[in-house]
Amino acid sequence: MNQRQPPAYPPISDYAFISDCHSCALVSRSGSIDWCCMPRIDSPSCFGRLLDWEKGGYWQIRPVQDFEMHRCYQERSLILETTFSTSSGRTRLIDFLPMREGGCHNPYRQLIRMIDCLEGEMTLQLTFAPRFDYAAIQPWIRRQADHFLAIGGATGLLLSGDPVWQPDGRHGLAGRCHLTQGERKYLSILFRRPEDLDDGMVSPPAITDLEERLAQTRTWWQTWTEPFDFSGPATESVMRSAIVLKGLSNAPSGAIAAAATTSLPEASQASRNWDYRFSWARDSSFAVRSLATIGFTAEADGFRRFMERSCAGSAAELQILFGLGGERRLHEYEIDTLAGYRGAKPVRIGNAAETQTQLDVYGELLDLAWRWHQRGQSPDDDYWEFLCELIEEAAQRWQYPDQGIWEIRGKPRHFVLSKAMCWVALDRGLRLANDLHRKAPVARWRKTCAEIRNVIEDQGYDRKRGVFIQAFDTPVMDASLLLMPIFGFLDAKDERMVRTIAAIRKDLEVDGLLRRYPSDQLAGHEGSFLACTFWLAECLADQGLCDEARRTFETAAATANDLGLMAEEFDSNRKEMCGNFPQALTHLSLIAAAVALQRD
Repeated sequence: MNQRQPPAYPPISDYAFISDCHSCALVSRSGSIDWCCMPRIDSPSCFGRLLDWEKGGYWQIRPVQDFEMHRCYQERSLILETTFSTSSGRTRLIDFLPMREGGCHNPYRQLIRMIDCLEGEMTLQLTFAPRFDYAAIQPWIRRQADHFLAIGGATGLLLSGDPVWQPDGRHGLAGRCHLTQGERKYLSILFRRPEDLDDGMVSPPAITDLEERLAQTRTWWQTWTEPFDFSGPATESVMRSAIVLKGLSNAPSGAIAAAATTSLPEASQASRNWDYRFSWARDSSFAVRSLATIGFTAEADGFRRFMERSCAGSAAELQILFGLGGERRLHEYEIDTLAGYRGAKPVRIGNAAETQTQLDVYGELLDLAWRWHQRGQSPDDDYWEFLCELIEEAAQRWQYPDQGIWEIRGKPRHFVLSKAMCWVALDRGLRLANDLHRKAPVARWRKTCAEIRNVIEDQGYDRKRGVFIQAFDTPVMDASLLLMPIFGFLDAKDERMVRTIAAIRKDLEVDGLLRRYPSDQLAGHEGSFLACTFWLAECLADQGLCDEARRTFETAAATANDLGLMAEEFDSNRKEMCGNFPQALTHLSLIAAAVALQRD
């Protein structure tokens, strides 16, 4: 008996990303919203065809004829324009989640779609098939006056606008929309509590409201991008990365999600699928290094304060990731009723890394505090006390194994970068104590700093090859070692680091991109990890190898799709993105590498 093959899912690069800094959606080249989570990025999906082509749900607007497509964002925004061209005419589909002043605490919670006929005429097919809670709920859809309600579980949508809809089974709507040159049609969904919709407490917006919200959203993005302070050959990539990171943020808390999706596979091995719609402590340090450097200090500060609030008071039980509101319990579970992207199972919700020990986080949080102090924002008495607790934890725990920066789901090991980041925690603590004239056990901290360095240089260094290695018991290369000069454990021009970088390239480079670690450590083929390649570009720039750094940067940046969006990884064999998308760490690392290139 032949096993049924999964449908031909679009490549990840087919998708555009839209957001209002609360919710998000992915829109395909064919005008289909195949992923949308409301009211937060880490909420259950309302449309989830990305993870099950048949059951996941979607909302599509596309020409009935064969078409060619071009798309772009309106300048410096997340307002998406998709232009369809057929033999009869040309239309433009505008998709966005509206923004407004005060939307941080009072968002519209809305997704708007506008259709303009630019030339000739065109008939479009419309399909509205929401599926709530990761397709566990086929909603009750019913007409109410001049709009429709979709209700199920704890989710409710109000669909309104111009087109005429007809029932498509019990749980969907379908329709056709014919436009001639100069016409514009409008569609909108509002996310509301189902009881409010059922009680008639929510009214659909007027068409004039939708026009106003487009103008408001355009103005909002233009205002937000005004502080942008960067110039160079990669200016557009840096700006787009900053906008993506803003879109991945949660406005009320200041958190930045690691990605907008869950369970997009990292490798050909189906089980390598994770939920990245949460906020990692390490990303907050990268955010200050990247966003603040190019003018977006408010966003960097918001992420910093979110992480301080979420971590504070728990140094002994430090957690490495949080929900976008600061939630700590992110229990991971699997949904076996979803087919998974291209058949990649299991689909995972939540992330078991919440319980892992990752020693690098101590260094990242202290580096975060140090960098912000350099910007004139020093810790007060209470936060200094917490930082001291973090330093003391690093001073005690550096001797123990952990899961490492890559969150290895196996036996803890003595990862070299983890030890080096504990050194960073103590080093930054000493710098802060000196600058702030704070009382601290500096003699003991200096002694521990020296001890950590000695152990790394003894057990984490392969004298035969003259290179640092992944772990004390694993003499292989690991791209995370590139963070050692970036965080100041060694200078990038140190001979040992020069040899280490060369060995990383020799062992891990594929078509100009870096894998995280050797492929024989993985169950299944993994793509190249794009953040690592940007770290390499930064290290090469710091070594003064500007041309080589620029080539490396351009190779990694070229993996972006036509909208400038980047995934976690890139598979050079298939020439496709893989992993969750868009990925915050990739975009943060692109910015940092571009800034390093600008310095030189």
